[in-house]
Amino acid sequence: MTGFNVSFPGLGIHDLPIKRELITVFGFPIYWYGFLIAVAVLLTLFLARRASKSFGIKEDDVIDTYLIILPTIIVFARLYYVIFSWSEYKDNLWLILDTRRGGLAFYGGVIGGILAFACICAFKKKRFVNWLDFFVVYLPLGQAIGRWGNFFNQEAFGSNTELPWGMISEGTRAYLQTLHDSNLNPAAPVHPTFLYEFIGNMLIFAILLYVRKHATFYLETVAWYIMTYGCLRFFVEAVRTDALFIGNTGIRVSMLLSFLMFVAGIVYLAYGYWQISRQKLPAKLRLSWGAALEIATASDATATAATDTSAEDVPLENPSSEEENPADENQSPEHENQATGATASDATATVATDTSVTAEQKAADQSAPTTKNDN
Repeated sequence: MTGFNVSFPGLGIHDLPIKRELITVFGFPIYWYGFLIAVAVLLTLFLARRASKSFGIKEDDVIDTYLIILPTIIVFARLYYVIFSWSEYKDNLWLILDTRRGGLAFYGGVIGGILAFACICAFKKKRFVNWLDFFVVYLPLGQAIGRWGNFFNQEAFGSNTELPWGMISEGTRAYLQTLHDSNLNPAAPVHPTFLYEFIGNMLIFAILLYVRKHATFYLETVAWYIMTYGCLRFFVEAVRTDALFIGNTGIRVSMLLSFLMFVAGIVYLAYGYWQISRQKLPAKLRLSWGAALEIATASDATATAATDTSAEDVPLENPSSEEENPADENQSPEHENQATGATASDATATVATDTSVTAEQKAADQSAPTTKNDN
C-alpha cells in the first residue's frame, strides 16, 4: 500500500490523500521519508555553516563533519532497529539495506553519531565536548523535519485517543489489526505522535539556540538537549504502538533510555548551576563562547579597517590642486621660463589688439559726415 486517505475527524479534516512516494525517477521510487531526511541534512548544514564562524569553528570542518557523521548515523540507526526487530529481516536479509521505507531507530543514530564525533575530533585535534555543544543544537531540528516522514508512511503513531486531533487512515487500521490487542480499536483515531515530536523538537531547537549562546560550562547545551528530549520521548513512547522491547521483559527500550537521559541531564545541569552559584565551577568545565565571538568580531573589524585604508590610498583620477599633484612643485627652471614666456607673449598680444582697435575707432570718427543745422 503506497497511498492513504488520512482523516482528523475532531478537526473536521476527512480523507486527506497522501502517498509514500514523492516521485519516480527512471522507474525508481523516491519516498517522502528519504526526501525529508535529505531536506533536514541540507537545512541543518546550511545553518551550522552560517553560525560556525561565531563559535570559532571553520566552515570546512562543518562540511567534513557532516560527510563523515551522516552515513555513520544512518548505519547505526538501521542496525539498532534491525537488532530489536530481527524477526522482520531474518528471512530476507536484503531488506536490511532498504531504508527508503523507514526503519531507522533514533538511539542507534545517537550512538553512531557520538562515535563518529569522537573519531573526527581525535583526527582533527579538536575538543570533543566543545564540538558537541555546537552541533547538538541542530539535532532536534533534523528530527522535527524527519518526523513528517513517519506521517507520509503512516507509521510510528500511538494508541487510540478521543482527543480532537486524533488521526485515522487505512494505514493505522491495517497496522492495529495485526497487533491483535483487545485494548486497541482499529476503527478509532490514534495519537499522531509524529506531530507531538515535531512540535516538541521545534521547541527544543529554540531552547538550545538560546542556551548555546549563553552557555557557561562545557556540555551545558548537550545536557539541556538530553534532558528536554528525554522528557519528550518518554511520554511519546508511552503511547506508541510500535515500541521496541528488551527481550520478553515488557520493558520499552526507548522509554528506559529516555528516562536515563532525562535524569542524566537534570543531574549534570544541577551540578553545573550549583557550582556557578557558589563561584566554584572547575576550570576544566568553564565555557565562554564570548572569546570566540570577540575573535570573530575583531577579525571582521580588522578586515573592515583594511578595506577603508586601501580605499583612502587610492589617488583621485583628476587632481586639480597642487596639493593633490605634488609633481608640479618639482618642475625644472626651463619649464618655469617657458611658462613665463608664454604669459608675456599673451600679454603683448592683448596690448597690440587693444591698440589696433583704438586706431580703427579714431579713423572711423574722422571720416564720419558732419550733421547740418536746418535753422
